[in-house]
Formats: sequence, C-alpha cells, structure tokens
Amino acid sequence: MKRSEAREQAFKLLYSLQLIEDKDIEEQLELFFEENNIVDKDAIDYIKDIIIGTNKNNSEIEKNISENIKVDWDISRISKIDLTLLKLGIYEIVYSKLPYKVVINEVVELAKKYGDDKSKSFVNGVLAGVIKKGI
Repeated sequence: MKRSEAREQAFKLLYSLQLIEDKDIEEQLELFFEENNIVDKDAIDYIKDIIIGTNKNNSEIEKNISENIKVDWDISRISKIDLTLLKLGIYEIVYSKLPYKVVINEVVELAKKYGDDKSKSFVNGVLAGVIKKGI
C-alpha cells in the first residue's frame, strides 16, 4: 500500500473516531484493519502511529488549530472533515516531522476529495499558518 493510500485510510479512521463517543482505540484499529482488509505491516504501523499520536496529542493539536484560524472563529465551527484533515496534517508535520510540502499537498488533495468547495483553501491556509509559525 502506498503512503498516500495509507494516509487516506488513516483519515477515514480518524474521522470515524471523532463520531464515536466511547471508543477503545486499539479495538477500533483492529476492526478497521479487518473490515478494510489492510494487511500491509508498514501501512498498519503508519496508520496506528497517526491514530494513537493524534489522540495522545489532541489538545495540543487543537490548540495549534485554534491559533491558526481567524480570530472571530472557534474550532467548533470547523466541519468534522476539515478538522480531521487539519489534525492529520498537523500531527504529521509537527510530531512525525514529515516534509511539510508533501503533507500539505496530500492533505489538500484529501480536502478536495472529501471536503466542500472551500475545504482545500481553508486547510491549506491553516497548515501554512502552522508552518509560518515555525513549528
């Protein structure tokens, strides 16, 4: 499985986990891998890292998002899809230290595919703000 495909799968699982109130992450990971027939060890490790890492650092990631949106906006106004994409992108840039150009490009592509008409610009702008702050 290519990295971009694994990133898309991680996005899907991360999004679904935001909709579940009481969740056992390990159980959800195993169910997701089974349901989607994901057996590639590298893809599994990559997806687990994103899911566990974003969950562990969620409050810091959300703080980072809040600091990079318009002053009169609140994080609660962001669509779940855009919020998930931002969390994914920030986690990969800040915590996984992946090249930000690659991450932003791929996250914006996911925004085009899953978000609304304004998602790609919004996600790109917030992630660019994160980069400009030197994080």
